[in-house]
Amino acid sequence: MDFRFTDDQKFFKDQISQALRRLALPHAEEIDRHDSFPLALFKELGALGYYGIRYPAEIGGMGADCVTFTILAEEVAKISIGLAATITMQCLMGTDFIYRFGTEEQKQHCLIPAIKGEKIGTIAFTEPDCGSDLGATKTRAIKDGHTYIITGRKMWITNAPIADFVTVAATVDPEKRLDGLCFFLIEKGTPGFSIGQKIPKMSARGSQTAEVILDECRIPKDNLLGIEGKGAKHLNDILSEIRTMIAALGLGLSKAAFSAGLKYAKEREAFGRSIGNFQLIQEKIAEMEMRIKASEFLTYHAAWLKDNGILTGKEAAMAKLYSTETACFVVDEVTRIHGAYGLAEEYPAQRYFRDARFLLFGGGTSEILKTIIARDTLRKPDHRYE
Repeated sequence: MDFRFTDDQKFFKDQISQALRRLALPHAEEIDRHDSFPLALFKELGALGYYGIRYPAEIGGMGADCVTFTILAEEVAKISIGLAATITMQCLMGTDFIYRFGTEEQKQHCLIPAIKGEKIGTIAFTEPDCGSDLGATKTRAIKDGHTYIITGRKMWITNAPIADFVTVAATVDPEKRLDGLCFFLIEKGTPGFSIGQKIPKMSARGSQTAEVILDECRIPKDNLLGIEGKGAKHLNDILSEIRTMIAALGLGLSKAAFSAGLKYAKEREAFGRSIGNFQLIQEKIAEMEMRIKASEFLTYHAAWLKDNGILTGKEAAMAKLYSTETACFVVDEVTRIHGAYGLAEEYPAQRYFRDARFLLFGGGTSEILKTIIARDTLRKPDHRYE
């Protein structure tokens, strides 16, 4: 087994790391403190081509593999989870349905400008009373001639306050549950479409989150993305990739927090020596190092499986579950290493502590992911572990 990056992947990692340190790192604390969306920075990164990382060169993308996309997600997460949430939404969920199912006009009007960073996209399926259970979606899509009329509310929608277009989940028949689910493209300014209350968050600040309101929003039938009633399948086709990217965010955050904790352990002195010399601090460092390395293997293994066409829901679930839970463990240990200074705004430990919690919910909660892993394991024909 060869776990090394290719030369192209190494070059990309160096390139994106340098670009983010130069362009984004100076603004990370300000983004968090003011919960402000860095539009100029977002456009600057878009102009460099990063938002088209997984799309082909024919439409202005980079045509990169999933491992390279994972590198991007990890590196942005080292700088700012808020920025990382916005960017990964733009690169994947916010634009994927248009790429796969949109008309040529929709691609020219929405997808290609999004790849360039000129427009912002998002996806909206979570509702006030519906999260993991997509079959309980209440937002209705009623066919009326050559149009659909969409009515409902969406909650916790990343990028909603700044989005130019939204891919909205709605059901054509609530009784059919997942078999009635569809996705529709709705652009800002469409009558009946509005952004509701912005949701202030303690974590992933800078990533703008709000509710989306659809009040008899009438759209052309061509705005149906994919096949009517096949929305759950269409979403499931990218769900493992989504979970792999969230795992990468957890990995990047863990590494950033660990670096801060290691630096503090070397510099902080007590009883005449640095606290890194004390056995209990060393125990924390060793445990964090092992868990981060395990997260790295699980995450990049999932990305490699995706590139080879053999990624399953189980592997992606394991990567997302372990990496995000590890991030929570690492930031807690780093805060403890800092002592009271871990709560001070002048140190990044408190930001890492808050940001790690954001990663636990998107793409499936830890509890849902454990269910997925266990059910897949129990389906094996015998009890042997291969």
